[in-house]
Amino acid sequence: MTEFGSAELMTIGVLARASGLTPSALRFYDDCGLLVPARVDGVTGYRYYRESQCARAVTIRQLRGIGVPLEIISEILAGDVEQAARLLDAHVLELRRQADEAAVVACTIKSSIGNEAAGQTVLSATTLAAAIDQVRSATARTGEIPALAGVLIEASASSLTLTATDRYRLSTRTVAVGRPAADWSLVVDAGDLASIGSWLREAEEVTVAPQTGALVVVAGGIEHRCRTIDDSFPDYRAMLAGLAPVRTRVLVIRDRLLDMTEGYDGTIVFSVEAAELVLSRADGRTERLPVALTGPGIDVAFATTTLSPAIRAALGPEIMLDIAAPDLPVLIRSATDGDLTTLVMPTANPNSKGHKS
Repeated sequence: MTEFGSAELMTIGVLARASGLTPSALRFYDDCGLLVPARVDGVTGYRYYRESQCARAVTIRQLRGIGVPLEIISEILAGDVEQAARLLDAHVLELRRQADEAAVVACTIKSSIGNEAAGQTVLSATTLAAAIDQVRSATARTGEIPALAGVLIEASASSLTLTATDRYRLSTRTVAVGRPAADWSLVVDAGDLASIGSWLREAEEVTVAPQTGALVVVAGGIEHRCRTIDDSFPDYRAMLAGLAPVRTRVLVIRDRLLDMTEGYDGTIVFSVEAAELVLSRADGRTERLPVALTGPGIDVAFATTTLSPAIRAALGPEIMLDIAAPDLPVLIRSATDGDLTTLVMPTANPNSKGHKS
């Protein structure tokens, strides 16, 4: 028996190492139909791929690395060389923006190498500001549970994770950092974090470190102290691990979905079937969006005050909705990068149809 499990097929782990994609990314591309395994074991659920699929996986990784949307990747891989060239040429301007971002990241990495101060973590200031903005809107507005008015910040050997929840929505974002000397975690007052956003966006790099009663944030020789909350944060990882199995998966253009929710304070009903999502608002506005659907059609409703911030904070041009049932939390995944995860709790659906047969 070889590492491939057979003479022709390779496991998802082998393909991941050969292509440079992570196993989670390969599972995502299977879910959206971009790179479907040659075989899936009916008992274990293990995915197996042909060696010939490695080249396609590498191409997908390269295209996603320069920000090409999933539907454009499908067209590029369709086999029309001239069309592929036109699509890639049209994407060149986006590379300039990404090159600027890469320069900022490189500066951060260079400054963080050799940093041995206990607990200090160095990262891009603009990246931290963006992560704060993406998760802090999920914090609670009341002090009923003190920890929910804060953002849980966890440092590890290579990343910083920010998490917030108000029990109706949960957002967690992970960003890459340099090499902190120790792991640590704090629940930080969300208001204090919001107050340093403008300052962070004007800086190049920032150092964060835990101290008694505070998170110390330093950039450009200026220090800010954000208060911490001495209360236990919910075990969000157990919450994510305990989610019910996904029955319906919807891949949709983020901006079109956001347009239907922004500026509207009410309930919006999602009715999805085949390749179409029908969005209906109580004010009578209806819009039909093309989607990629896996699983049965479903009707599910959301309060826009809960849904809009989750869509607005999502990364990239597409988002994926993983739906278990109309009354269970819906997982919103980023199609660009899996480092931002959001759970949104549905509300009562006036149609009350649930999954469609």
